[in-house]
Amino acid sequence: MTRAFTIRTRALSGLGGACLALGAAQLAAPASGQEAMPAAPAPAFVESLPRDIAGVPGTWDLSQDGGTRRCVMTLSGESGPAGRRLSFPAGCRRALPILNRVAGWLFADGNIRLVDKDVRPVLPFTRRADSRSLGAPGEAGESYSLVPLQIVAMMPPSDAVPTSPGAGSAAPDTRVGPAARGEPAPSGDGPAPGIYALDRYREQDVCRIELTAAPAPAPVRILDACRDSGLAVFDPVSWRFDKGRLTLVARRGHMVSLVPTGDGRWRRDPEIGTTFVLRRVDAP
Repeated sequence: MTRAFTIRTRALSGLGGACLALGAAQLAAPASGQEAMPAAPAPAFVESLPRDIAGVPGTWDLSQDGGTRRCVMTLSGESGPAGRRLSFPAGCRRALPILNRVAGWLFADGNIRLVDKDVRPVLPFTRRADSRSLGAPGEAGESYSLVPLQIVAMMPPSDAVPTSPGAGSAAPDTRVGPAARGEPAPSGDGPAPGIYALDRYREQDVCRIELTAAPAPAPVRILDACRDSGLAVFDPVSWRFDKGRLTLVARRGHMVSLVPTGDGRWRRDPEIGTTFVLRRVDAP
């Protein structure tokens, strides 16, 4: 009797294990008549560097790697005595003395070269692996970064042929990517709406912006007395928070992402252009 009971118990135990395995398989498999949910596609990589000379004209941020000084320069499409024309504020020559030798720019082999008055290369830039910045060596072993701020290559197709104001055209739509599809307002661990000061290296509070509380794309407002030419040229018009990153969207459609560092601060990735920090403040 005891032996028969033991055999029956083992049989029931084996049957129970089979039923559990079958149930798990049924849970893992899609229901009859339904297809498995496809994996979400990876977001497309948007390359911001120009592939040809036509995409170069516009504003660029030049900085010495590891230093605290920078310059926002404009590369023009017009021909000049040394390649194509460029311009930058007079203070740039003091901030980055190598610019005292620069008289123009060229586009060769897919890269930008800043050249002297005899069209000899001063800073021969090449693409970095991130495809978002250019790097060039200096004569004393230092290195420089050149990052696009607002250039032809970064403009959305709708802005490729600008229209004059008052010609019956609607105002440009500044919504970009997921925000254009009506994402919910930033929430969770994202930045709280309010006033933020922009700090660059040892320069504190060079500009202030307001991240407004509104459904995405939430507007951004640059407050009066902003002393940061780079941010003014970038001209952010909206912001959003997604997957742990704060993204500022420019009027032309290009973007800058920041990561949290705690205490209401958000830092731009130092591997992509020059570093700056947005710091929450209580009042403008």
